[in-house]
Amino acid sequence: MTTPMQVLVIGGTGTLGRQIAKNAIDAGHQVRCMVRTPRKAAFLQEWGCELVQGDLLDQESLDYSLQGIDAVIDSATSRPEDTKTVYETDWEGKLNLYRTCDRLGVKRVVFLSLFAAEKYRNVPLMDIKYCTERLLAESSLDYTILQGVAFMQGLISQYAIPILESQNVWISANPSEIAYMNTQDVARFSVAALGRPQTIRKSFPVVGPRAWKAEEVIELCEKTCNKSKSSKILKVSPFLIGFGKTLVSFFEAAQNVSDRLAFSEVTGGGGSLDAPMKDTYEVFGLDPSETSTLENYLREYYSIIMKRMSELDIDVDKEEKRRVPF
Repeated sequence: MTTPMQVLVIGGTGTLGRQIAKNAIDAGHQVRCMVRTPRKAAFLQEWGCELVQGDLLDQESLDYSLQGIDAVIDSATSRPEDTKTVYETDWEGKLNLYRTCDRLGVKRVVFLSLFAAEKYRNVPLMDIKYCTERLLAESSLDYTILQGVAFMQGLISQYAIPILESQNVWISANPSEIAYMNTQDVARFSVAALGRPQTIRKSFPVVGPRAWKAEEVIELCEKTCNKSKSSKILKVSPFLIGFGKTLVSFFEAAQNVSDRLAFSEVTGGGGSLDAPMKDTYEVFGLDPSETSTLENYLREYYSIIMKRMSELDIDVDKEEKRRVPF
């Protein structure tokens, strides 16, 4: 049984961070979440988390948040609404966080990185993840690095909703095969690492059961929501994405948009974002049969949405459809 710890979760209001916080509480840990806006994180407090207001770029609040902490789980990343570049919000924040951990003697950290970051250093977010991995490797911290891929939750707005509403579906002309993973399962690995000394100072891929092509995901959505007519698929060339990235980069206020458009080189590069997981499951002591499959995930999502639509006898709005309950 894992010894209960005082755990600081960074990025606790995010799609993944909230699952990590909930999983850590369920595992018996005392959880503190550092958040920018506490009133928007009331649900974390209801779950049993301690909330502290802070920012990775604010040294005083970071010092306060780390007081009495045994371990840090860092799932933070910049948000689409951030006006600063990812280098300002992510890289400077990571430097502050891990230097402060070292100074205050908080040695145990779990960092949520991205799979194959070293191959895409021309993409700002991937470059920051790679540099953070190197920062940890050269530190004295007892780190565990989890290298994830895209989340199943992201498929809701990308494919599930447009297909349900018979809208056009946009994909890259040369999409990568992606082993999507449920954030709940990534959270299980994040928390399990705290009780597994054999994960210290090591990196692990954390990916889903199989890699999917974009066309396969679309077909699965159509089948799961009983669409009799195939969706219209519109393919966007890498040239147009690259042009869009160049165009918005001329405007400082749109720099974050440019950074995120650059990420299309990863998901639309035609490669495979997948890796063997047998060793990872063994080291973390987790059962692969308990990991969500994309088939089951979409089946559950559509079941909930279709039931609500049937009960109301009307179409639920887009915001309701995006509010995935799992």
